[in-house]
Amino acid sequence: MENCVFCKIINKELPSTIYYEDDKVIAIKDINPAAPVHVLIIPKEHIVNVKDINESNAQILIDIHKAANKVAEDLGISEEGYRLITNCGAAAGQTVFHLHYHLLGGVDMGPKIL
Repeated sequence: MENCVFCKIINKELPSTIYYEDDKVIAIKDINPAAPVHVLIIPKEHIVNVKDINESNAQILIDIHKAANKVAEDLGISEEGYRLITNCGAAAGQTVFHLHYHLLGGVDMGPKIL
């Protein structure tokens, strides 16, 4: 997608702090962090959101979760805990329409949803 900011980051057309990258996903620093650790985990394949997960691309969810575990461990928050969130659609707060997960941690977030 030519106007997708995440596709541009994946293609190295825009700079980003990369915490993890393999052939399926990339994990980058969020430029507007909501927690001391705020990483975006993004599949390299352009998928709009979880509504577009199907039989042919469902493996990406495993890849994303494996990357989240690795990033959380690398950033020292795997033992204390972290939150993994994805938004699906504008009404849920999705602003970039390329599937991505927010990995948040580094602070006690308590039981709150947001």
